[in-house]
Amino acid sequence: MRKLLLGAGLLLAMAGIGLFGFGPGLAERSMNRLTGAVWPVSERAAGLHKRLAVIDLHADTLMWKRDMLGEAPQGHVDLARLETGNVALQVFSSVTKTPRGQNYEANGGDTDNITPLVIAQLQPTRTWFSLLERSLWHAQKLHDAQDRAQGRLRIIKTPADLAALLADRAAGRPVTGALLSTEGAQNLEGDLANLARLHAAGFRMIGLAHFFDNEVAGSMHGLKKHGLTPLGRQVVREAEQRGMIIDLAHSSAASFADVMKQATRAVVVSHGGVKATCDTPRNLSDDQLRQLKANGGMIGIGYWDAAVCEPTPQATARAILHVIKVAGIDHVGLGSDYDGATTVGFDTAHLAAVTQALIDAGLSDDDIAKVMGGNAARLLAAGLAPR
Repeated sequence: MRKLLLGAGLLLAMAGIGLFGFGPGLAERSMNRLTGAVWPVSERAAGLHKRLAVIDLHADTLMWKRDMLGEAPQGHVDLARLETGNVALQVFSSVTKTPRGQNYEANGGDTDNITPLVIAQLQPTRTWFSLLERSLWHAQKLHDAQDRAQGRLRIIKTPADLAALLADRAAGRPVTGALLSTEGAQNLEGDLANLARLHAAGFRMIGLAHFFDNEVAGSMHGLKKHGLTPLGRQVVREAEQRGMIIDLAHSSAASFADVMKQATRAVVVSHGGVKATCDTPRNLSDDQLRQLKANGGMIGIGYWDAAVCEPTPQATARAILHVIKVAGIDHVGLGSDYDGATTVGFDTAHLAAVTQALIDAGLSDDDIAKVMGGNAARLLAAGLAPR
């Protein structure tokens, strides 16, 4: 009997090592994929890319259990690859809940894929059953990375922070900026007071919805796809007052329209595509692009198949060119959705491939500079200022 008990204990221990030791990494490798393609970059494109202030409006790296400061063997983003790709500022999103059977058409909010991942990663127990605490943990992870980075990573919270970052980079100092965002406002847990807690933790962008309708806003992938709720209207108002930028990625058409009626500041659609070049439920119509222009906002074009229909720099460039045609050069940028359970054709170390694709598409150097980060820098500088 003792041998049986010892054997059972050993099996349980081995299972635990597998679940908690290797499970999270295996899960990420199965979901954050690279196609393995090689994209040639000319000397002209490489030279131009080195002079750009590149800003990516959305990556989900904080969801995964790995050290951002090392060069990870999986995923799409870490500090080493951000530096290689000449990224000036990366927006890091906090993913707190996703539904089982996740799809682009219709999802309920009664199930959650993230809870098993949180437990398997051995996150603090306070995060196991609280969406707010998951976001606060993500902020803590990013602040810890900043503390250990010896000046290479800097969290951006104010317009002055952003100006100093860009000035330091222009002077040749090796520093990369990071800005905290939320992937949906379900982490408010229905309480407006929690917006202040997120702000205090460093969050400066707030997505209103993710893959399901919540207490704040309807999702383009939800069941009812409703608009802003009364709480949602309060969230938009207070976020603007605090200097938190509204992100309409994943928001339902009704929520999008409601925010456009209320917003007094420019908004972003941090990561997505356009129906004209990739007709999926995920993407914006031309009418929504025109509303975005009227608001002064912008869309970050992604690199994955559901955003641009094929994970290539050329497909991303085609979507960017369509936004320019409909809304103008000042209303488009980059929104990779890196590390968001996506398959992409290049990681953040190889963003010069997008610069090359934009050159090949006929854009001028000045327009490429706007797309690759100039537009985002302008919007962030204005939106981060509290009232």
